[in-house]
Amino acid sequence: MTGMDAAARAQGGETAQDLAATVEARKELGPEYEDALIESFLERVERRMRRREGEERVVAARAPGAAPAPAAARPAGDGWGERYGFGMVSLVLAVPLSAIGAGTAGLPGLLVAWLGIVGVNAVQVTGGFGPVRRRAPRD
Repeated sequence: MTGMDAAARAQGGETAQDLAATVEARKELGPEYEDALIESFLERVERRMRRREGEERVVAARAPGAAPAPAAARPAGDGWGERYGFGMVSLVLAVPLSAIGAGTAGLPGLLVAWLGIVGVNAVQVTGGFGPVRRRAPRD
């Protein structure tokens, strides 16, 4: 296991702990603080991702004769903690979205809300709509 693998696992553990703390705080504070708690959690995850990306650049720059991998070549968000965090946040958001959808449009509104939740999670799992990938020139 390389140093970067160990750092990624440690960050995944931090993300899981942050998520558990955020969910617990949401239970204690109630739904009126939900948006602020989710925003705070996502900001911390974003900061970790930027820090990790910077660390990867430093390691790649120090490697003799190795060119850094382009951003499009690196898998986006393949860490367990990020996937777990995204899933948990989508479930937390599913409750109010379901209530709003069902309250305003009944069963069709509830179905639309859940189709959106499933769609967002499917895009996240498959790598989604990241940067447009250009085709290699044909010979």
